[in-house]
Parts: sequence; structure tokens; C-alpha cells
Amino acid sequence: MPAPSAPPLPVDLSGIRLDPQRGLARQLYQALRERILDGRLQRRTRLPASRDLANLLGVSRNTVIRAFDQLYAEGYIEGRIGAGTYVAELSGATRPAPAGATQVPTIAATQSAALQLLQTHHLNPPLSGAPRAFRVGVPAFDLFPFETWARLSARFWRKPSPARLGYGDPAGDGQLRELIAAYLRNSRGLHCDPAQILVTCGSQQAISLCAQLLIEPGDRVAVENPGYRAAGHAFAVAGAQLAGIAVDGEGLDTTALERAGRCRLAYVTPSHQYPTGVTLSLARRLELLDWAERHDSWIVEDDYDGEYRYSGTPLAPLAALDRQGRVLYVGTFCKIAFPALRLGYLVLPAALAEPFARRRALDMRHSEIGSQAVMAEFIAAGHFQRHIRRMRSAARSRRDVLLAGWPESVPGCAPLPAVEAGLHLCVRVDSLIRERELISAAAGVGVEISALSSYWLPGSSTPEDQRAGLVLGFAAVPEAQIAEALLALRRAWGDCLATACL
Repeated sequence: MPAPSAPPLPVDLSGIRLDPQRGLARQLYQALRERILDGRLQRRTRLPASRDLANLLGVSRNTVIRAFDQLYAEGYIEGRIGAGTYVAELSGATRPAPAGATQVPTIAATQSAALQLLQTHHLNPPLSGAPRAFRVGVPAFDLFPFETWARLSARFWRKPSPARLGYGDPAGDGQLRELIAAYLRNSRGLHCDPAQILVTCGSQQAISLCAQLLIEPGDRVAVENPGYRAAGHAFAVAGAQLAGIAVDGEGLDTTALERAGRCRLAYVTPSHQYPTGVTLSLARRLELLDWAERHDSWIVEDDYDGEYRYSGTPLAPLAALDRQGRVLYVGTFCKIAFPALRLGYLVLPAALAEPFARRRALDMRHSEIGSQAVMAEFIAAGHFQRHIRRMRSAARSRRDVLLAGWPESVPGCAPLPAVEAGLHLCVRVDSLIRERELISAAAGVGVEISALSSYWLPGSSTPEDQRAGLVLGFAAVPEAQIAEALLALRRAWGDCLATACL
């Protein structure tokens, strides 16, 4: 007579698979918990007896009991083991998931308006890896004195002061802030107290802090158009409505800014407009400051590459002209040292210094002390100023190679402009089609050129073909590589012309 078959289990748990090389009780606990949370084991469902489940899974009864004990301790099951075990009444219990499906909340169901914006408006991240001609936004970090930096770093970490190893000031290292204040006073004519300086992880964090603390959802923010899209994105994520303001040969059009209506804040790059390269005229600077005072508005001044001025001294920033405490000045070490350093600063009106420091403390408590301390010593010992002079000279030399070797009479491409500042230049092109063709041909020979059209706000009223152009960084690689890239461009664009794609 055949042996009687085992009674059916109250629920089907045959899909559980346990790896004998890992903790069996822990795996079983996780498998049962997952089924309870996603609804496959609904509340008040009776679980199999420990012996029956052990037989089904091919494990010892003690393994099942240990898993049940953990589930019972955490409140997932109830009842006495041996007298019936049931799934507990869990608040917010989920509905059963469709067979074979994993319940994952959709982004649309869980995200804030800011997350929706980040999902729908993509920004191209900066290119990584070793730079090539003509990558934008990269200085000549091949010239950085890494041996000096390493020596200063080793000296600091050999015997750091215990006072610097605890939780630091969220505004940044005191010595570094004093040296930044002295540097700005001597090189920019910007007089500020170290207490007004907030050390940041590069200029992008400084801009984001301005967005978080100065903007309420629904506020309008004026941004240059074309302009630095990542800045506009930071304000938009904070809930701002962006108002793109045209840029002409004198920089931001202040008349257009007046026509734009009430704006809580204006973001500008006056020393070297990004990406067109023009400089905001003195008349426009004064008009912009007057606008901020009349409208009770803020100005965020991003001086991202102000050290690179090739005739005369660097221009005095807007913040040096501000007498009403309306300008927040953003500076960075990344364009003098190297982008991976992630070290910048924000010069704030005195009344904003403490709130900004408190807000930054919520994000990351304080910046890593090593890079701050080493930069402070780098500045104090005179290395920083010497390096600036070297970097400025190198950028000028690399600019000259680009200007001298640029292909003549490229169809549809305007002549190169005069370049008196910064690390990049912008040349206009007569159509978007021509822009794409030139950039595509350049990419085919390993040359990086950015599209001016990508710097415009979506929905800009400017006709599409008037947004076209080429943006070229000239500082990232040595002169020899620039010359090689120019030869490759001549061949690529010559071949393109011969095949009538231009």
C-alpha cells in the first residue's frame, strides 16, 4: 500500500531557493519578509508548520524556527510557533504583486517637482578622462606643481593639529578664509571680511546654496541666454521660473532685464560671459546694480575664470562695486588648480554669512580639512600666485596657437573673435545644420568642440539658426596637441567641403 501523501501546505512557498553556502536561516527570513511586504503573503495568512516547511526546503527544522523567531521578534508574524503561525496585521499592507513582477514605486508616483525636473530636463555632464583639444572648462592642469602639493600635504598629515581633526566650521577653515580675503583684496579690489567667506566644494555647490536659500518656489530668476545651463538648472530645481535674458557685445542686456519684469535674482558671468566670452561693460554693471537695488533683488556673480585676463589686470568684480549688499560672489580654485580638487568659495553679504553656513552644515557638515589646509599653505607660501602667473602665460600661449592655426574661410563660420580673457572662445556659425556638420566632422578625427546651441534655454524665442556656433576651450592641452588638432580639423573639414556636406 503506498504511503499517504503529505498534507498540502497552507501557502505555496515552493519558489524559495536557499544557497547552502550562505546563512540558511537568514536567507529564509529575508525571503519570507519580502513576501509579506510585497503582499504575496497577505495578512492573516497561516504559515506552514516548521517541520513541513523544513521538509519542503530541504533544511533542518531549527533553521526554520530561527527564521520564524526573527520574523516574530520584528512583528511580521504572530501566534505561538507550534500552535499556528500567521502573518501579522501590518499597517499600510501592500496589494499582491502581479505574478513575476517586482513592485517598485514609479518615479512619477514618488518624486517631488524637483525630481521630475531633473528627470525631464537632462544636462550633459562634463566630459571625463584625459582632456583633448578643444575641451571647454578645463585649465592647463598638466602644469600644476603636484610635487609641491604632495610635499605640503605630507607635511600636514604627518602631524595634524588635533583641533583640526574634529568637526570643523561649516563655513570653512579659518586660515584659508583669511587668505582668500587677502587674495581678493589684492587681486580683485574686493574688500571683504573672512567671516563673509564660505568655502564650498567648487562653484556649483555655491550656486546651489544660493538657489536653496534665496529662492522660493515660483520666484523668477534671470539668467543669461545663452548661458551656463547647470546654474539655471540649480535655480529651476529650487522651484524658480527661469527668465532668459539676451546677451550682446556688452554682456547681459539690462534693458531686456527691465522688460522681463520682477525677478528675485539674476545670475551673471560678467568678467567673461559663459559661453560667448564677452565682458559686461561698466555701464551695464552699474545698471545691473541699480536694477537689484530698485527691485530688492539679488545678483549671483560667477567669476569662474577671472584670473585669466591677457591685457591689463583682472577686472574688478561686480561685488567690488556693490554698496548695498546685493551681490553674492562665486569663486573657484578649480580653474587654477584642477577640476577634481572641488574647492571654491562664496563671498556673501554679511547678513547672509551665518544662514548660509548653517544650511551648508545640513548637507555635509564641513569640507574635508586636508585640501583646505594644503591650499591655505599653498597660498601662504607664495605658490598660488606664482602658479596663477604661469597658468595665465600658458593659456595665452595656447590661445595664440589656436588663433594662428585656425582654418581660414570655413564656409558658414564667422572669423574667430579677439580673445582677451578666459579659457575658451566662441565663434558663430550660420545655421544649426552647419554647426552639427562641423562638430561631427571634428569628432571624427578626435577633436572636441562644443555646440553653442546647447547653451540656450529650451523654448528660447531666438531663431534656431541664430543660436548656432562653436565653443572651443584652448587651455586644456599643450601647444603641440593644439597644432595637431588644427591639422586634423583642416583635413576633416576639407574632406567635408570636398564632398559638399558644407
